[in-house]
Amino acid sequence: MFYLVYFLIIILIPLWAQMKVKGTFAKYSRVPNSTNRTGAEVAREVLNANGLYNVSVEEGKGYLSDHYDPRAKAVRLSPDNYHGPSIAAAAVAAHECGHAIQDAERYAFLRFRHVLVPVANIGSNFSWVLILIGIFAQISGLLLLGILFMAAAVLFQVITLPVEFNASNRAMDQVIALGLIRDNEEREAKKVLNAAALTYVAAAAVAVLELLRLVLIFTGMNRSE
Repeated sequence: MFYLVYFLIIILIPLWAQMKVKGTFAKYSRVPNSTNRTGAEVAREVLNANGLYNVSVEEGKGYLSDHYDPRAKAVRLSPDNYHGPSIAAAAVAAHECGHAIQDAERYAFLRFRHVLVPVANIGSNFSWVLILIGIFAQISGLLLLGILFMAAAVLFQVITLPVEFNASNRAMDQVIALGLIRDNEEREAKKVLNAAALTYVAAAAVAVLELLRLVLIFTGMNRSE
């Protein structure tokens, strides 16, 4: 019964977060911002205001595929946000510019996350092979190695939290200071950014819970040996 409840929790938390962000985005993507600027225009204005003329603003592909590419120095916005003059588009565009500003300022958590990328990729792709072999073959050393690889991937997700929250705070500061949103739009833009942040919080929470469960399995295996 415990494991049934546990697995329901780790499945339902991310689903709830995804539904929350999609619902909030859908709502505020239909609400125009008072300056009638598209996401692309908001991004360009924020970047220029921070002297980041070398960072391009590009139209990406896919729904909610918005991101900042530090290698290409490009803010890529999904088509709806690139062309849309909505509150959601302005908030998301400013958030991705927040990452560009972090990159320019060499924000410590962002730099640490970049360092973790290759290790986290190996951990997320390879850890479960070791973990499953270790559990089924009752080889605690392999299980421990898998847990260590997984811990690197979990650390990446945890480090992502301050990076995302800081980018959102920078985004709000920018759109308010530049007059890109006004009056009650500030509250609505925050709702969009908070909903997006939930997906990262949910992912980190689930990853930490799963890591703790595996640690308990490892300690239990050692006691039985």
